[in-house]
Amino acid sequence: MNAINEQFIQTNDRSVLRFITAGSVDDGKSTLIGRLLFDSKTVFADQLRAIERSRYRRPEDLEPNLAMLTDGLEDEREQGITIDLAYRYFSTPKRKFIVADAPGHEQYTRNMVTGASTAHAAIILVDASKARDGQLLVQTRRHSTIAHLLGVRHIIVAVNKLDLLDWNADVFQRIEHAYTELAKKLGIPRFQVIPVSALLGDNIVRVSGNTPWYRGPTLLTLLETLEADEGLDQGPLRFLVQWVARHNGSQADGLRGYAGQVASGTLRKGDEVIVQPSGVRATVKALLTFDAEVEQASAGVPVTVLLNEHIDISRGDWLSHSVQAPTITREFEADLCWLGTQPLNPARKYLIKHGAKTSSARVADIINRRDLQHLVELPMNGEALSMNDIGRVAIRTRDSLAVDGYDELAATGAFILIDEATHLTVAGGLIRRAAPAD
Repeated sequence: MNAINEQFIQTNDRSVLRFITAGSVDDGKSTLIGRLLFDSKTVFADQLRAIERSRYRRPEDLEPNLAMLTDGLEDEREQGITIDLAYRYFSTPKRKFIVADAPGHEQYTRNMVTGASTAHAAIILVDASKARDGQLLVQTRRHSTIAHLLGVRHIIVAVNKLDLLDWNADVFQRIEHAYTELAKKLGIPRFQVIPVSALLGDNIVRVSGNTPWYRGPTLLTLLETLEADEGLDQGPLRFLVQWVARHNGSQADGLRGYAGQVASGTLRKGDEVIVQPSGVRATVKALLTFDAEVEQASAGVPVTVLLNEHIDISRGDWLSHSVQAPTITREFEADLCWLGTQPLNPARKYLIKHGAKTSSARVADIINRRDLQHLVELPMNGEALSMNDIGRVAIRTRDSLAVDGYDELAATGAFILIDEATHLTVAGGLIRRAAPAD
């Protein structure tokens, strides 16, 4: 998927927006994405024939089963649910899109976390028939909390299936008010609420004549105007070393370079850089791309860095400037989304993967847990985090890490925890406060 992703991005200079759809079970996420693909004319002819031949969900349905465009697994099609995280790519004359269709089932929350971690925007679907009294489901609260914690910049609330309620404006307003209250409690500064029918296409690509009381944009119009990656090249330098490249190492003209990607800031030939976390200083001799030498590389650009000095740099190290350098630490507080089937055990060691660096870590303290029903933080009193719980923890690592707060820079502020025995990912974490190493 990553190779396809990069090829899709690089074949056109139009800006790319990554977004995720989330919500509870059967809120219409897959159908909404299918409608976007169908109405934006980005469906292959064989796909179109397949969905036209497909059985309809109900005998009275007049529209094809658009969810088939995203539900790729056989189990998904048989059960009518999304299980895996499905990525789809489409474009309009104004921009390109990468969309992740996240499962609605609570047991697949880890897939929603994966998709939201790289998203610029999140579409939270609300089934109007289930929330007509203004009571939002727990999954709506959970997915909104995760999107906000992960720093997703744009939240769009799509109130779906209003066609089943004769486009009742009062129902829409109750749901809009309920989400406004939720956003206040979570600290979400901006969001847009749109009345839609994913099945029929109202307010997805075309303006609906059924909602004269709604004056806002259609979903696609809004997506086309949202900002994506803005300003990362103006941030502090963070270059992640992913691979040490050597060629003719025994020769006098042998090459030793450090391949990776600029996560933030701009790296220039001649820059003095600091290797993190060791603190060793060096000077950039050259910057190489796959086909040329360049004078500089900005955020998002993969490059191989050659240095004037022969120093020890390994996979997982970072290069930074002396200004706005990351914090070097072995202790930090983080918000943790626990994804493991077994509860968090503070007595156990876990592997921590931060960028490309893997170390050993312990959860020194579980500070609190978020109650997603009442949106309050609860003291743990010796309890553990269980599957899909979100809580604040204190972590100690074996090795020093170069970190930033997630709110300041996601690239160096995020990590995952891995079970040492099974090598399964058991948690995703966001660093909130770090204590500098002595």
